Amino acid sequence: METAIRGRLTLSPNTIFNPKPGDKQSLCKGPCANRGILMAISTAGPGKGAGILEKPVIERTTPGRESEFDLRKSRKIAPPYRVILHNDNYNRREYVVQVLMKVIPGMTLDNAVNIMQEAHYNGLSVVIICAQADAEEHCMHLRENGLLSSIEPASGGC
Repeated sequence: METAIRGRLTLSPNTIFNPKPGDKQSLCKGPCANRGILMAISTAGPGKGAGILEKPVIERTTPGRESEFDLRKSRKIAPPYRVILHNDNYNRREYVVQVLMKVIPGMTLDNAVNIMQEAHYNGLSVVIICAQADAEEHCMHLRENGLLSSIEPASGGC
């Protein structure tokens, strides 16, 4: 491991420079409680020349928390699910339209009528495509109101 000597302090590539007001030589090695500025040290080669300080990288994370980049990288997008309305011989068409408008956020009268008509003539219709948790909730509310519904993964095609 290459090091650079400045005065009496030995700097290594993993040294974290954590200045405090009025303190010119505050260094901590390894994980520090208060993350400051990470200084990268490099030399021309083993035993050649003095160390060169590169541009400091300021860490904006709080102790014990991952950086925003790590959170975005580890967060996976949930696969979409279809909420499907099935035709039944029990509920009137007007009632189905009312329930769709009540249960599904942003459902317009025209969309509700189209969904109801498609389910009536084709046996089923896709009500909405959303995250699995939302799809399960919409399906449950449709069932609570007496409509036949199910969910399935929205993989492939439309």
